[in-house]
Amino acid sequence: MTFKPNEQSEVTLKDLARSKVDIPWAEQWIMRSRDHHRRYQILVAKPPEAPPPAGFPVIYLLDANSVFGTMVEAVRLQSGRPEKTGVVPAVIVGIGYPVDGPFAPERFYDLTPTPVKEYLYRADSTPLPEQGGAAHFLKFIEEELKPQIEGEVQVDRSRQTIFGHSLGGLFVLYALFAKPHAFQSYIAGSPSLHWNEPFLLEAEREFTRGLQPAANRIELLLGVGELEKTHVLRNCDRALALSERLAAWSGHGLHVEYKEFEGEGHVSVLPVLISRALRLALRPKP
Repeated sequence: MTFKPNEQSEVTLKDLARSKVDIPWAEQWIMRSRDHHRRYQILVAKPPEAPPPAGFPVIYLLDANSVFGTMVEAVRLQSGRPEKTGVVPAVIVGIGYPVDGPFAPERFYDLTPTPVKEYLYRADSTPLPEQGGAAHFLKFIEEELKPQIEGEVQVDRSRQTIFGHSLGGLFVLYALFAKPHAFQSYIAGSPSLHWNEPFLLEAEREFTRGLQPAANRIELLLGVGELEKTHVLRNCDRALALSERLAAWSGHGLHVEYKEFEGEGHVSVLPVLISRALRLALRPKP
């Protein structure tokens, strides 16, 4: 006996046809930096509506291969009702690498300010990649990527945020200390503060020496997972101590918040940190 699908069966089979799922609003392309000719995968999500008179706020997101989709969906979901959520529409600019996985070896160079001798090997004894290119990476963001984005979409240059996690959190702090007014909001998640600690402490001292009373407001959010507190590197303790030191400069336009997320670890903290960061960076203007 031969089975012949009836009309209803054919409709059902047609309905089951599959297609690729894309991230709404988003597109990507490859940029090659003029300095060192490094290749980056740039992912950008633009709101569909017309920008406000001052332009859209913009968030520059590091390690975009791992968290771009999470942040774009969080903004898309929450920005539909700013009066309820405290989150307005924004442009998300992800900086990643042309690889299939969530992380690429090149991040060790881009996100670390200087090479270190203490951390040359992974846990499995394989060598770590080249380190110490954060100055070049920050120059790429400031002199190449930002002009590209600002030439394509109207952004509010007074509402720029940078978001990074782990080594990305280290880079966020490096950017804050090296070029404090490049962004107005700095989000450092679980920052790798053990990485050349003396260098970063000196950069912090230089930064605070340059702060002026009644300067433009700079906001810093340091977010960590509660479960990270037991890690041997003790970066939670370092982050808390940093927040306390910098909080002393609140009269000089610097606002610092330290947040420990209950029940979260080094990786699981990312979604809740993103949600908290959006309410800081994308709150409606008064």
